[in-house]
Amino acid sequence: MFHIYEGFHLVDTYHKMRYQRKYNPDTKRAIKIALVILVTLGLWNMPSEWFGIQNLTVIQQRVIAIFAFATLMWILEIVSSWATSVAIIVLMLLFCSDSGIAPMVNEEEVGKLLSYKGVMASFADPVIMLFIGGFVLAIAATKTGLDAQLAKVLLKPFGTRSEMVLLGFLLVTGLFSMFVSNTATAAMMLTFLTPVFRQLPPEGKGRIALAMSIPVAANLGGMGTPIGTPPNNIALKYLNDPEGLNMGLGFGQWMMFMFPLVIVLLFISWRLLLKFFPFTQKTVELKIDGGMEKGFQSTVVVVTFIVTILLWLSDRFTGINANTVALIPFCVFALTGVINKRDLEQINWSVIWMVAGGFALGYGLNASGLAANAVESIPFGEFSPLLILLLGGAICYMLSNFISNSATAALLMPILAIVCGAMGDKLAPIGGTGTVLIGVAIAASSAMILPISTPPNALAFATGYVKQNEMAKMGVIMGVISMVLGFGLVYLMGTLHVL
Repeated sequence: MFHIYEGFHLVDTYHKMRYQRKYNPDTKRAIKIALVILVTLGLWNMPSEWFGIQNLTVIQQRVIAIFAFATLMWILEIVSSWATSVAIIVLMLLFCSDSGIAPMVNEEEVGKLLSYKGVMASFADPVIMLFIGGFVLAIAATKTGLDAQLAKVLLKPFGTRSEMVLLGFLLVTGLFSMFVSNTATAAMMLTFLTPVFRQLPPEGKGRIALAMSIPVAANLGGMGTPIGTPPNNIALKYLNDPEGLNMGLGFGQWMMFMFPLVIVLLFISWRLLLKFFPFTQKTVELKIDGGMEKGFQSTVVVVTFIVTILLWLSDRFTGINANTVALIPFCVFALTGVINKRDLEQINWSVIWMVAGGFALGYGLNASGLAANAVESIPFGEFSPLLILLLGGAICYMLSNFISNSATAALLMPILAIVCGAMGDKLAPIGGTGTVLIGVAIAASSAMILPISTPPNALAFATGYVKQNEMAKMGVIMGVISMVLGFGLVYLMGTLHVL
């Protein structure tokens, strides 16, 4: 979807580099593939009593093997994350569902089968509609020039003082990344910074501060809304699942506590950037080319954008949930010709497949009965609530620095939802299940130590102005601050029963 954005060449180069790294045949990759096959087949065929789970069926054992396959494939990044998700869905359909290979899915021999409709429905989960609505809004805003116009208008009040220009880029990037892909936001804002870089002296550190501001703001800004980053959507699915936690957490309710957190974190990052990378030149001239086209379609996009956001924020009063609201702009833009069939090709389907694979894993754990068996066999109720929160956040933070934060959330959320459900009222001292799952989403967005941690990090590193040790320094400090404040906030909101 990124070719319609300013800075597409940066994103294109980044994705080509990652593709070549993953698919380049070499000994190291062959060893990784062999390891995945060995572990998967081992879990698939080992005696069921070795798992220590009572009444484990063959189907449940296969789900465990597929879960291990997904974990290793995502962590080792042998193929693209979305390709692993497709493999998860296909493996479940063939070997675990009522539409699988006949000799291998005899229910009398292998236990309760998954519904093939349930597995396939992972791709049409209501949360997926929320993703699609967000992508469509972003595409329409870019086609009409609304994004560039907003950037010009929003950055103008910050003037020409170097420090204030830095704050402007932090706040505007953070705001954009709440509603637009972090990658697309970073590419667009780095393009706007190109003429600014040329004005600053090479011996100063102002270029570093400005280049670093984009990934920091894009990563943190994604926390602000449910559509800001995939881990938020995944957390929302499990929190609002009618057959699970059924918390009814709305778009506006999410923003009520996460938006202020993002603003505070952006101001903290501003002060840290100025401290670590001070400007030697006191003023810079900011010039952003482009703007919004005049006409009927631009008016439609602006009005629809405003109405959609208002409906998202007022879902508690209107009764229309965020997933349904997300389809309103899709409908309006399709009927008015703002988007066409070629624009639909620009939706980031790889992210949608990635998330769908995670949902399929969660469905497999629950529908096969594996989750219920695990709850009965493992004394989750004896675990410390604080340990669950800290351990879940720490694991998510560590993994998200090295692999896709979407993949990390897809792996951890279904497990934590099961664990938290089994703990029942024991989680009350830390605010309940919502504290844990939202805490994991915060940890995923806080992971920004390395150039490979997030696409915005990679794009900023590609400018040549930021060194890896500088990114790590800023990433570690902001990551720790973000998790401390974020976990503290969700704990407070949970104990006050706002969640």
